[in-house]
Formats: sequence, structure tokens, C-alpha cells
Amino acid sequence: MTTGWRYRIAGVGGTIVLVVAAVVAANLPFVQSLLRAIPVIGNLPIEPATGLELAGETVTTAVVVLAALGPLLKPRSRRILDTASMAAERTLLATVTLAAVGYFDYTYRLPRVTLLFTTWVLLVGLPVWFVAIRRRPREVGGRTILVGDDPAAMADILDAVRESVLGYVSPPGTARELAVAADPEIETALGLTDGGGGRLADLPSLGGLSRLDEVLVEHDVDAVVLAFAEPDRAEFFGALDTCYEHGVAAKVHRQHADSVLTSGFGQGELVDVELEPWDPQDHFLKRAFDIAFASIGLLVLSPVMLAITLAIKLDDGGSVLYRQERTAAFGDTFDVFKFRSMRETRADDTEPVADEGNDRITRVGWFIRRTHLDELPQLWSILVGDMSVVGPRATWTGEETHLEAKAEDWRKRWFVKPGLTGLAQINGATSLDPETKLRYDVEYIRRQSFWFDLKIVTRQVWMVVIDLARTVVGRPPETE
Repeated sequence: MTTGWRYRIAGVGGTIVLVVAAVVAANLPFVQSLLRAIPVIGNLPIEPATGLELAGETVTTAVVVLAALGPLLKPRSRRILDTASMAAERTLLATVTLAAVGYFDYTYRLPRVTLLFTTWVLLVGLPVWFVAIRRRPREVGGRTILVGDDPAAMADILDAVRESVLGYVSPPGTARELAVAADPEIETALGLTDGGGGRLADLPSLGGLSRLDEVLVEHDVDAVVLAFAEPDRAEFFGALDTCYEHGVAAKVHRQHADSVLTSGFGQGELVDVELEPWDPQDHFLKRAFDIAFASIGLLVLSPVMLAITLAIKLDDGGSVLYRQERTAAFGDTFDVFKFRSMRETRADDTEPVADEGNDRITRVGWFIRRTHLDELPQLWSILVGDMSVVGPRATWTGEETHLEAKAEDWRKRWFVKPGLTGLAQINGATSLDPETKLRYDVEYIRRQSFWFDLKIVTRQVWMVVIDLARTVVGRPPETE
């Protein structure tokens, strides 16, 4: 396969051919007579289909199988075993889906014998087909382009690229700057020194960032070197997502990788970007879980929240909630709300990390902090999409500079939506030890999946139950 589109066409076409062949074969008298001879299978009712009924079964199967194979249809370089196992896994997912479709809607039901036979054929045929057409990485060199919005960084990085560079993709403003960079005076003004600007100015502009999709396909690109002034903003992630969509390797220079998740390995100056967008199915499941978790939590815990509201008012008569600006994904900000647990002394109360010895903590505040009930208003932030149930804990914007000074790669946490809980939280890591917290957060980002989220949530719920039990049987400290 030489281009992403050829791979997609081959993948879709081959899948459809295999599905049609399997469903049609399952309805042939000769095949059905063989199936009757198989123990257990032979006891199932065999219902041959013809005409429109056979066409309906074939179309239904093809649509479901293609939907399940979605991630495999992306033209990425994969090892043989990874390709085969992924094809088999997605085939089994399609089988379960077809069985569910038949259970809930008889109109589109696939007879059990047909479903079993089709599954057997696809479990053998699809892994073999996708292994045969899989995209293989080129052993030497490759077709490389430069993508970015920072002329100086692009010029510096270009000297580290060993492969032949076809050209660059950048916003119109950057392209205009580079077009005149051959002029020594303008080159100096742009910071393109030591010959880098001249070499960069000689490269052709392949278009703006909006054309990156077309450029990757048109030029059969193997690798993209990213050179963005701020690699934690939407433009960077948009380019990265496009690279992964087309199976193109994304790389950055080691000196520009402080805010990027990279493999960190390799002998050259360029390293691979590890961050891969979620599988669409996992992304959908995560958001659906967030909505269900927040909705059920707000509904079930509404009496508890009402009780906390009354307790805070009766305790000192102050405001029930406090608001704080925190950092979201890509460096954006949002307002987070918590039940107030400290005495109000100033308007910009920053609500520091819980400290049971702090004399500003109220009696009610002590209890809701110990039992994590002060976090309940954040269920609303999850429901509206500002947060997720699982992710790196959102940090107060005023604390970001301090934490970045202690952990220079702190911005790597910005690559996903912040969460109510996360791997750092269940392991007891807090902002008091930013390096440890960052290590857990980065590990979560690299391992993130819907099922990993479920494990973290289960452990966090258990920890909350334990803390609640210990608090109820314990005695609160004396307060003034």
C-alpha cells in the first residue's frame, strides 16, 4: 500500500468481499448439510435465506463489521501480531453486536447458524487480509514534511532532519514570513540565523494547516516534524490528530519536547510523539460514562447536598460554595465549584490543600473534606463537559507557575481533560509533590482507556467508603 486512501479502499473492499462470501456460503445447501453434522450446531434451526432476505442479512453484517473495524481501517504502521489480534478482537465485537441487533430487532436478525459460520470465516479471513495489506514502515529515510507556526523553531529543527524534506505546512502568516526569509535583513529579524533560514526559505510551501489532510495524501507523507510555538494548544493537537488519522509518524525535536509526550528514545535528535487520540469507541464510552455518572450522582446525592448546604449555613452563615479558576485541557481555564470548608476571610479564598490543623477549617468543613463530600458540586462540571470523571486533577491557575518551576514537564498534564479523580489521586500523590503527581498523570495519559478508567473509579469509590467509615466512627478535632 502506497497511500492511506489505497489502504482504506483495500480494507473496506476486502472486508465487504469476505462478508458477502461468508453470508452467501452460510446459506448454500452444501455448507448447511456440513453444519448439520457438527455436534450442538446441528441441533440449531437452520434457516436458509434467499433474495431480499439474503441481501438484508449481507448488508446488515457488512455495516456492523465495518463499523467495528473502524480503528483498523486507519493506515498506521503495525506489526503482524498487532494487526492480526486487533482484527480478531474487532471481529468478535462485531459478532456480539450482530447478536444484540438480532435480539432487539427481529427484522435484522441473523440466524444463529449463519452468524456462527460467518464469524468463523471472518476470524480467519480478516486477520489474514489486513496483515497482507498492512502499512509497512520504510526501512531507510522516508517522505517528510515540516508543520508548524514558529519560523525560528522550524529553521532550527530543519537542520536535525536527516531525511529529504518535501516542504512545509504552516498558517498563511508564517508562510509569508518564510517566503521573504532569503533576505538577510529580514532573516535576522525573524531569528533565522546560521543558514537555517536560507535553507528553510528554499522549501516550497505546501499549504496552510487546513490543507494538512490533503497534503499528507497528495505527497504520500511518511513523517511529520512538528514545530509549534506552543505545543499545548488546539493547532498542535489538530495537526497531531490528522497525522494519526493518516498513519503518519509525528516527531518533535528533543529541545522542543518539554511540553510534549514523547517516547524519549532513539539515537537522533528527533523523537516520536506518543500521544494518540482515543479510539472513537472508547471516547464515546468515556463521555457516556461521564454523563451517566454525573447525572446519577446528582440525582442520588441531592439529599446529601441539601443537608451539607443547610449544615454550612447553620455553622457560620456564610456562602455555601466557593468558585476557583482552574486549568483545563490545552491550557484553557474553567471555573470549578466546591462546598466551602473554610471560614471566609477574603473574597479570593484559594482554599489550600486540606490541612486538619488549619484553624480556618470549620467543623462542617473538616467532615466534608475527610469524606470528600466537598467535591460533589464538581459533578455539574462533569455533566457539562468541563471535566471528566477520570483524568489529571485540575490545578488552580494561580498555582500553575509554582508547579511548573518544580516540575518542568508539568504542562504534559494538559493533554487530556482534567478529572474528578485519577491515577495520582488513588496513589496519594498531591501537588505538594508535583514530580510524583506528574509521573502518575503522564502514566495515566499513556495508558488511558475506558476500562482503565473503570478500574480507577472502582478503587476511588472504595477509598471514599473507607474514609467515610473511619470519619463516622472517629471524633472531630476541637474547633474554636
